[in-house]
Amino acid sequence: MSEKVPIGADHAGFDLKERLKAELIELGYDPVDVGTYSTDSVDYPDYAKQVAEQVANGTATRGVLLCGTGLGMSYTANRFPGVRAAVAWTPEIAELSRRHNDANVLVLPARFIEEDAGVEILRRWLTVPFDGGRHGRRVAKIEAD
Repeated sequence: MSEKVPIGADHAGFDLKERLKAELIELGYDPVDVGTYSTDSVDYPDYAKQVAEQVANGTATRGVLLCGTGLGMSYTANRFPGVRAAVAWTPEIAELSRRHNDANVLVLPARFIEEDAGVEILRRWLTVPFDGGRHGRRVAKIEAD
């Protein structure tokens, strides 16, 4: 059974979301598209909440969000317990978000990256492990009450 990865976007991220869904399938994942389903204007929190909720409640171990800057999606997703949503605009940032912060939601700024860059960022983020060690201690401090 392939890993389910919820993915959501607002209107600004719709086109790149569609490309990343295809990439997830090609890589053997099972994308769960929570919307939006067109470029018609929508409110990003509606989609961020759906992805973050699945990660927070353990239905999924990680998810992907896209909006114009990535910021609104990350603000919303990070309000959920246990969610560590990271905005990544390069593969290196995506890698460090995994290695150092154990990011479990990737957020892409769709208006500021090319499609090929988005694919490479996703690939890197999916394959890089969490380093643990001193970084584990720091992540534990984030999660502490």
